[in-house]
Amino acid sequence: MAVASTPNVGNDTDRIAQAVDAAHNKYKNKRGGKNAGYIPALAEVDPQLFGICVATVDGQTFSAGDAECQFALESISKVFTAALAMEQVGPRAFHRKVGADPTGEAFNSVLALELHNNRPMSPMVNAGAMTATSLVSATDADDRWRQILEIQSNFAGRPLSVSDQIVASERATNFQNRAIAWLLLCGGYMYCEPMEAVDIYTLQCSTLVTTVDLAIMGATLANGGVNPVTAKRVIAKANVAPVLALMAMEGLYTASGDWAYTVGLPAKSGVGGGLVAVSPGKLAIAAYSPPLDQAGNSVRAQAAITQIAHTLELGLFNT
Repeated sequence: MAVASTPNVGNDTDRIAQAVDAAHNKYKNKRGGKNAGYIPALAEVDPQLFGICVATVDGQTFSAGDAECQFALESISKVFTAALAMEQVGPRAFHRKVGADPTGEAFNSVLALELHNNRPMSPMVNAGAMTATSLVSATDADDRWRQILEIQSNFAGRPLSVSDQIVASERATNFQNRAIAWLLLCGGYMYCEPMEAVDIYTLQCSTLVTTVDLAIMGATLANGGVNPVTAKRVIAKANVAPVLALMAMEGLYTASGDWAYTVGLPAKSGVGGGLVAVSPGKLAIAAYSPPLDQAGNSVRAQAAITQIAHTLELGLFNT
């Protein structure tokens, strides 16, 4: 565990380290939830894996458990593709083309599209995420994927790679996403060939990260778009607030409102078991545990991050 000065949290690094250890000790034996069964490769992951990491805006990390174990980024990738598309088209055009409102439906809902004339509502669910992927300005599919993997790697501060096993598993089961992509085309919200968008979206979800990587990715947002480890600017400071707003509105799908009520931090989950929450100007908290609740959010990760956020008094609505 690394310990260093973190002036944004009261200069008390011991407090952060203790909060991470306490959350891991409290929830490492917590039961409940199931691995994402609809993607065979995820169903096979050890459900006992559990890692936590806090990364501060000065680049320090505090971890416990299986924080160096790699897992699929899955829907957390939506954050970074949205950031890339927003960098290219600007936040106003991105808002107009992709939306920013919760759907009130599951993350892969076809009904949510039909209710809004095939218009996506948020880039944090599958429909809007594929629209965001299609918005990335690219010469071809390879260039589109190169740019998305590059921004993921820049957020993490190291080169990331894809799991071939997870890509194959997702390609064999992504029929609903294919249907959604064609509906988006019908509505005028698909900006490249629909099946290209589906496949690039599948690739971006299959990137492997560790809990430490995920915390640094979140800390890059907390640090105004500058990676706190590499000191490299990843996205413009002006685009950080819109990205965090998108996370706050739909980052935990149908549980997003409950999360805002009880935790009060922008966050994003993935069905691979990852979850990251951002405290702007201070730090990010990431946790990983494969078993999910019915909304598609990691049971242990939610519990651990909630406890750490409360212990460090990070909620944005605290007065």
